Amino acid sequence: MGFQFAETMQGTVEWDADPGVRHPFSFEVTAEAESTRAHLRDGKATLRGVVHAPPLAAAGEAEGVITIRPLGQRIIRYELSFLGDDGRTYQVLGQKDIRLGAPVHSFTYLPAEIVDDAQRRVGTCEARFDHKRDTWSFLRSFRRV
Repeated sequence: MGFQFAETMQGTVEWDADPGVRHPFSFEVTAEAESTRAHLRDGKATLRGVVHAPPLAAAGEAEGVITIRPLGQRIIRYELSFLGDDGRTYQVLGQKDIRLGAPVHSFTYLPAEIVDDAQRRVGTCEARFDHKRDTWSFLRSFRRV
């Protein structure tokens, strides 16, 4: 038996081709671990959802992996591939570095890079989980699968 939950992160992206200009950025994903036991061993769960990264992707279908290790390694890592409006595949690569002295900030702030299909960086982004607005819906999204 496993579990799933939904998460939304929102922020901005700055494209390397257009430095100094910030665009809205967000993603909505559902994370699913098929086995809670396996997840406790490796921290991995699959991600599926949508990335909004204009003008590169208005609403790109996304899938990837989240690694949740807040106690041992003190990280939550996102590797999320999405389809751009140009038909190419891109990836959001980011990591929350968990600091026990600053739990709210470190669990809700995600710095990340966006790379193209050749693993070249095309942008940097910062996203946040809005804990004041979204905590209740986040907690209600947890399900056994």
